[in-house]
Parts: sequence; C-alpha cells; structure tokens
Amino acid sequence: MGSFKRALLGYKRDEVNAAIETRDAWILALERETEDANAQVRLCAEATARAEGESASLSQMVIEREREIRNLSERLREANERHERSIVSLESVSARLDEIQQQARGQATRIRMKALREAVEVSRRTQELSEAHAGVGDSPSPAAGSDGDSTTDGVDGAVKLEIGPLGDFSQLVGIENAIGRIGASQISVERFSEGRATLSLRLDEPVDLLRELEENAPFDFQIRRNGGGSLILDLDEDDGSEQRAA
Repeated sequence: MGSFKRALLGYKRDEVNAAIETRDAWILALERETEDANAQVRLCAEATARAEGESASLSQMVIEREREIRNLSERLREANERHERSIVSLESVSARLDEIQQQARGQATRIRMKALREAVEVSRRTQELSEAHAGVGDSPSPAAGSDGDSTTDGVDGAVKLEIGPLGDFSQLVGIENAIGRIGASQISVERFSEGRATLSLRLDEPVDLLRELEENAPFDFQIRRNGGGSLILDLDEDDGSEQRAA
C-alpha cells in the first residue's frame, strides 16, 4: 500500500477506502488460499491414514502368511519324519516276516520228515507183525534173477526196492505212485534214512520191473544192484537237485 496524500483534515477518504477494500480483498484471498491449503492438508491426512491402515492390514496379512508357512513347514517336517519311521518299521516287519517264513519252512520240513520217519517205523512194525503172524518173511523171488543181472524180466512175488538220494517227501510219494501204476500191491516204506528209502512191494504176476520203473518214475536213476528179489537204484544227482529245487 502506498502512502496516502494528506488533505485539510487528514487523509483523503477515497484513497483510504480503496486501500481498505484492497486489504480486505487480499485478506479474503489469503483466507481462501488457507482454506484450500487446509482442505488439501485434510485430504493428504486422510490419504495418509488410509495408506497407514492398508499398510497395517498388509503387514498383518504378511505376518499371518508367515505364521501359516511356519506351521505348514513344521507339519511337513513331522510328516517326513513319520514317513521315514514308517519305512523303517515296514523294513523291520518285512525282515521279520522273511525270518518267520524261513523258520516256518524249516519247521514244516522237520515236521514232514518226522512224520515220514514215524510212518516208516509204523509201517516197519506193521510189516514185522504181519510176517510174524503169517509165520513167513519176505524172501527173494526165484524169478528175480541174481546179483549183477541187468534185467528184471518176469519178476513177481516180494521185492525189496532201495532208492536214493531223495530230496524230500514228494519224491518218495512220486516213486510210490510209479510203483502203484505198474500193478504192484502191498507197497510199504520200511526205512527212510539219510535220503535213501527202502520199500517192500509184491508183484502178483511177472512184470519187467526195471523197464516199468524207467517209464513211470518221475526222475532218472542208475542201477546199482538188480537181483535176488532186491533192486537198488541211485538217483541221478543233477535230477535230484532239480527235484529238490522245484
């Protein structure tokens, strides 16, 4: 504001009034600018508050996610540990089952062999009682030939057959079935020891026993003795191994 010109009784009223109006307009403009600035400040404060609220919410979400991740990681670790323990337990159970199976097979074999020995003993005693009761024993058949004879043409009557080595009970059953198919009767196991079995049988009519055995027996064999109502056969080792493996 410039200086006022003085009049007779003071300053000129028009200039003073104009200055006052200019001042008031300037004050009004400043007030409006202040209000606008205050409004902008309020908007900025509200935006800042909203941003802080969103930031706090995001921080809380991040904290919750981190907590969930830690929980999931802990569960995963526990699950892996349980899985590893389960694998170890399964391996232990599997090994134990294998051991039990081996023990069971061994026990079953021992039971079968014991039952076979008992059956042989019962058969032997039954045969002895039968012979004692009849007053006669098994004797070589005159038609059986002599030691060293390589044929068994026309063999009949009582015959002793020794064969081995047999690997298990099934081979003994196989030779008994083969003897039964050639028409023999009164078949009994007199002795079974160290893999060799001695059987007694009766042929009611002449039979080429050796040839029939070669055709009907479930395995190959060699002749050790043939004659005097006695036949001793040796099972081929290779064939016996295959039979035992089967």
